[in-house]
Amino acid sequence: MPDDLFSQVGRNQFDGADAQVSGAGESFDSNSPSLPTGGGASSAARRYFHPGAHAPLAVRMRPRSLDEVVGQKEALGAGSPLRRLIEGRGDSSVILYGPPGTGKTTIASLISAASDRHFEALSALNSGVKEVRAVIDNARQRLIHGRATVLFIDEVHRFSKTQQDALLSAVENRTVLLVAATTENPSFSVVAPLLSRSLLVQLHSLTDEDIATVLTRAVEDPRGFGSKVRLSSDALSQLVALSAGDARRSLTYLEAAAESVLADNAAHSGRDSRGDSARGGNAKEPETANGGDAKEPETANGGAGGKGNEGVGAQRSAKGGVARGGEQEIATNQPVITLEDIKRSITKAVVRYDRDGDQHYDITSAFIKSIRGSDPDAALHYLARMIAAGEDPRFIARRLVIHASEDIGMADPTAIQVAVAAHQAVSFIGMPEGRLSLAQATLHLATAPKSNSVISSIGKAMADVEAGKGATVPPHLRDGHYQGARELGNAVGYKYPHDDPLGVVKQQYLPDDLRDARYYEPTPHGHERTISQRMEKVRRIVRED
Repeated sequence: MPDDLFSQVGRNQFDGADAQVSGAGESFDSNSPSLPTGGGASSAARRYFHPGAHAPLAVRMRPRSLDEVVGQKEALGAGSPLRRLIEGRGDSSVILYGPPGTGKTTIASLISAASDRHFEALSALNSGVKEVRAVIDNARQRLIHGRATVLFIDEVHRFSKTQQDALLSAVENRTVLLVAATTENPSFSVVAPLLSRSLLVQLHSLTDEDIATVLTRAVEDPRGFGSKVRLSSDALSQLVALSAGDARRSLTYLEAAAESVLADNAAHSGRDSRGDSARGGNAKEPETANGGDAKEPETANGGAGGKGNEGVGAQRSAKGGVARGGEQEIATNQPVITLEDIKRSITKAVVRYDRDGDQHYDITSAFIKSIRGSDPDAALHYLARMIAAGEDPRFIARRLVIHASEDIGMADPTAIQVAVAAHQAVSFIGMPEGRLSLAQATLHLATAPKSNSVISSIGKAMADVEAGKGATVPPHLRDGHYQGARELGNAVGYKYPHDDPLGVVKQQYLPDDLRDARYYEPTPHGHERTISQRMEKVRRIVRED
């Protein structure tokens, strides 16, 4: 896309982007030193990443400088490649990988605004190979005139292999500086040649302290609510817990609660104004039965307001005015977002889980490892996360069946019976009741004695077979039921164990080249302790060990 055409699109699409933020009390500073106002990438990127007052709170609060970035200290440390890119001192393409709401788009915006490079953005939803090649062709023309191009691709994992391949030469030759973001593991979602040509930076979920900082800033900053509302400490804690390390989601939740509180406050103020007018003047404060002024309601501790309403800002008194916050009296004209407001606006926490991505594999892995580690509480936690995220219960049941043999086996032979029963129960009961069968099987397996003798023994046997060992069956074990079999020596000399009082006889069962092989080694755990004792006696008879 030519420079002038992009600029015109930008003017049309983002007209008024630097207008005053509603309720903020001041406008965005379009001349911020952290976002250069020269042409090209800085202005176009600013319009793309910071569209203005109409944008959601999470977009309005997007950091505009490194100083505003919360978290990711390791990735953004002094001298790091990513920091050099943001400071305009690097040329490497970068793939930002991490969970939602961890700063991928923010970092992309800072890189894009760091220099006089031209800015382009592509979406996997409406861009094909044709659009990718057009961007690259235009970037190549700009290079002739000494100007580089920043290409931002959000959710690059949604690009097809063909689309990603179309970027290779441009990234390798630095025709464009690619800034790509993805929530999916690039090892699975990005083609290897593109990975090898780019700097891969992994971002991590924000800590509770980071999320609290983000929320506090949004309440106080003019780009957010500009202290038009306040946030109780209980409400802040609840928002932090609900966000699960996702800054964007925490701001979305805050915005929903704040809008509800502001709307209620506006409606209440309107009713109060109409009531005062109807009484023909200013309403007086109510008096007590003794003729004195009414006191602020006190808590059981004798303080004004209630515990849990001290947080970002002051407490909300019954009718506004002044609330006592420690030794200092603080004006509380602003409505306060309380814990009840949060509960009313947001019903439940987000469960980070994607059935085709990292979270699917990570949580499944943690589930199985918790069972293997005999921690029923952790196993139930990961089971609950899978169920809450809508994982197919049959998938969970299949994993339990596999685990019953792989990690328990003969230490508790009933484990596989319970797992299979859970699979059958889920199949004909369905959800949500099926969660009970899954939980029961999970608890049985997590508390059962553990043994990996099943998987290790079949593994050793398979290795010998794949190595070509044991090609022949001992003649006395061969089928002797068909006519002429005995003339061939089949089944001749076979000893029937039930004819012996012990039910065990000395006899070779393995092929000649494997006659001394020992695949099954019982552990001393659970039922295998008994098996181990018996096998010592049996092997002495069968093999004369």
